[in-house]
Amino acid sequence: MSDRDLEKRQFGHRARLALSPACELKADDQAHAARTMWNLLHAWWQMMPKEKRTLASADAAIRQARKDIDFLASLPAQAAQAVLKTYLQAWKNCWDGRADAPNFKGRFRSVMSVDIPQGRDLNIVRVHRRWGMASIPKVGRVRFRWTKDLPVGKHSNKENRITGARLVKDALGWHIAFRVQTLEAGPEPHQGPEVGIDVGVTVPIALSDGITKNHGEWLTKQEQSTLLGLEQRAARRKRHRKPGERTSRRLHHTYDQIAGLRAKAKRRAVDWQHQTTTAIARQYGTIVVEALAITNMVKSARGTVELPGKNVAQKSGLNRSVTGEAWGRTVTMLTYK
Repeated sequence: MSDRDLEKRQFGHRARLALSPACELKADDQAHAARTMWNLLHAWWQMMPKEKRTLASADAAIRQARKDIDFLASLPAQAAQAVLKTYLQAWKNCWDGRADAPNFKGRFRSVMSVDIPQGRDLNIVRVHRRWGMASIPKVGRVRFRWTKDLPVGKHSNKENRITGARLVKDALGWHIAFRVQTLEAGPEPHQGPEVGIDVGVTVPIALSDGITKNHGEWLTKQEQSTLLGLEQRAARRKRHRKPGERTSRRLHHTYDQIAGLRAKAKRRAVDWQHQTTTAIARQYGTIVVEALAITNMVKSARGTVELPGKNVAQKSGLNRSVTGEAWGRTVTMLTYK
């Protein structure tokens, strides 16, 4: 095989971390420090005149902030530099019209994350069929679920390696997202048949050759009952809270339990979409999907005061079903596969 047949590929792989309570506390401290660094950088950016908003000035500002604020020292220096790089890229995306202007990050509405720019700092080894170990700066050696072969050890070289990672916390706990670079053979032309795809609510995916792809409920009956009870509990506690009163720890804990069950349902849905789209991409050579204006389809039927809508509750239920199927995500998966 010649070098012309090989092409560079970059992709991400996300794995679940198994952190001890002490390591989880350190990761939380780093994520809060990274969020604070972003907010301080945004405040500095708004305060400074345009001619002084340079990379060198911003770098000097975050270095001074790390000296003045003690708890920012929990964030590694390279991770702090990654915050600066991400912030400047956010402004470039805004100037190019690809995104809105960056803003302050709230404590509860923003994703907790920490960047590890250098892949060589991870020192990844596979210790078990299901587990691997990695080094996280200022956290230590941690375990993660080994669900995909990674270019580590003797399989790692200049073309096949892990270039970095990011720690991300969601409702189910901490995960590590590896940035992987490989040199692989280019895909060969697919000689499979052509097929058209129609998506729906009752039948999620219907192929033009008569094959349908279905799925069940994402949560079991017991999990649905638990979710309903938690939502009712949260509504009661919220109803008894006085105006302006801070949310109690119990209510925050209930919200976390609700978010955990919803995240579990989403993970199962994404897994089903991955398996289904992979099977379709392997079997068919040309795939045509109907063009859907999903944003217009899920608009509310409430109407206005002068012209109130009809069947608002039924339309709301249909909108939830359409949103739950995530047709756009299915098309995105089919596109890159």
